[in-house]
Amino acid sequence: MRIVTRTVWLLRARISYWVARQLFHWPWFARQPRGWQWLEGQFSRMANLGDPGAMGFYGHILMFRGKGLAARDEGLRLLRLAAEQGEARAAYQMGVVSLAGSLRTAPDAVAAVHWWEVALAGGHPLAAFKLAQLYRQGGPGLAPDLERAAHYQQAQG
Repeated sequence: MRIVTRTVWLLRARISYWVARQLFHWPWFARQPRGWQWLEGQFSRMANLGDPGAMGFYGHILMFRGKGLAARDEGLRLLRLAAEQGEARAAYQMGVVSLAGSLRTAPDAVAAVHWWEVALAGGHPLAAFKLAQLYRQGGPGLAPDLERAAHYQQAQG
């Protein structure tokens, strides 16, 4: 009985998440306070269930649309978890955040390279471009390397 209940609950969560992702693109729904609250609830539930796509998506929302430092920190945590599981968009965004730095952390080009390599392995279309650009110019803690820049330039296509 418990297995059936859990399976039904997970199926309901996945369906609700899918509906929320569709409604997210309807501006009139997302602007309504109760609508937005429901959307966030579905995104949060699926992220808490450990779905890498949902963690990356909800983490991105919290990073850039969340209110306050706590929302930004939670967004960063979710993006990192999704990136560690191989979610390409989350890994790309972690590279951007690593290179930009924040009030608490200094810019880190080595970490950006790591995340963009994860994103490239996941098939993100801009990862090779950013890696080539970073190796061409160098960055905080990373010396320019024209050979690696050329390698990533070729990988870009």
